[in-house]
Amino acid sequence: MMARRLLLVSDEMEVGGSQRQISYLLGGLDRARWQPELLFFRSESFLVHELRAQGIRVHHLPKRGRFDLGFVLRYAALLRQGRYDLVHAYSLTAELWTAVARWLVANAPRQVSSVRNLYLDKSPLFWGLKRFALLRSAAVISNSRAAAAATAAEVKLPMERFDFVANGIASAQPLATLERAQLRQALGVPEGRTFGLFVGRLVEQKNLRCLVRALLALPAQDRPWIALAGHGPLDRELQHLCEAAGLREDMHFLGERSDAPRLMQAADFLVLPSFHEGMPNVVMEAMSVGCPVIASQVGGTPELVEHDATGLLFRSDDSDALAAQLRRLVAEPALRARLGRESAARIRSRYSIARLVDATVAVYERCLRADTHAAPESRQVTQPKLGGGA
Repeated sequence: MMARRLLLVSDEMEVGGSQRQISYLLGGLDRARWQPELLFFRSESFLVHELRAQGIRVHHLPKRGRFDLGFVLRYAALLRQGRYDLVHAYSLTAELWTAVARWLVANAPRQVSSVRNLYLDKSPLFWGLKRFALLRSAAVISNSRAAAAATAAEVKLPMERFDFVANGIASAQPLATLERAQLRQALGVPEGRTFGLFVGRLVEQKNLRCLVRALLALPAQDRPWIALAGHGPLDRELQHLCEAAGLREDMHFLGERSDAPRLMQAADFLVLPSFHEGMPNVVMEAMSVGCPVIASQVGGTPELVEHDATGLLFRSDDSDALAAQLRRLVAEPALRARLGRESAARIRSRYSIARLVDATVAVYERCLRADTHAAPESRQVTQPKLGGGA
């Protein structure tokens, strides 16, 4: 049997949760059965270079402006020349233009679309375009039940149209005690301070202003030292905000890093104060290496984190509640150790790249079978239960 030709499509390939999942999936596919390629429109990162190093063909197809007819024609030409069996789109932009380009191709490949977030505060136009794309998809894969339910309600489609495939997580190389101390020193962690880490893009969704307010609510002696690993459009604004708030000694900007698992092992905890999330990859990564997590209780995060058992949760945008949880972790090393142990055990038992690949491939194979009118019950993919308390 010839290998199936598969194209994964993303608007951008900056370092983010979806982009890491794309790289895990592409790297984990059986090359005897699948011939995977990647297409992105803008903003690459080291993830693209790593995929190319694995022998995966990567296409960069720049898109200029909201509507670029030349881009659509070039995309259609790529679909025609590539003779793909399946296209899996990971963002609304990717889904929309894949659906449009397929109109221009005879024997077009089947399309799989995605739900990767809660998409809060989106316009009617966004939801109209999302419905347009999902109705033209052979399958829709969501990485959390919360995000799927919210999307289903907005686009007025039954939940049976959605498959649930949890994110996978790679096993990190353990950091030796000496290495941990050396890394903390290289990062500039002050001696005797509790080290909190944020990893992600510096964008509105991550609500880092809430973290700034929480630090200001704590007496200076009770504050953790926070490092932010990532960059984004709010980089300069957040740096100015910290300067103006007098937090220069409490917050450090690392820029984009390619060693997130090592940073998480060096840190005492990870903090994620987002307004909304799908199934946050960064939380899974931290939990997998035993780094305690403080996160806002949004989206799929409570499907991962059980409060006071595998991490700490707080109400979205409640800086006082976040400050209280920060104070607990600074004051209680034993709590940090317990949460780290329990969270690592939870991730090991339920999430892996092998599970991600197998579950995704099951959806792909169903889409490619001749009988595409299976009963709704047959559309469910076997997954670990995505419940924080289970």
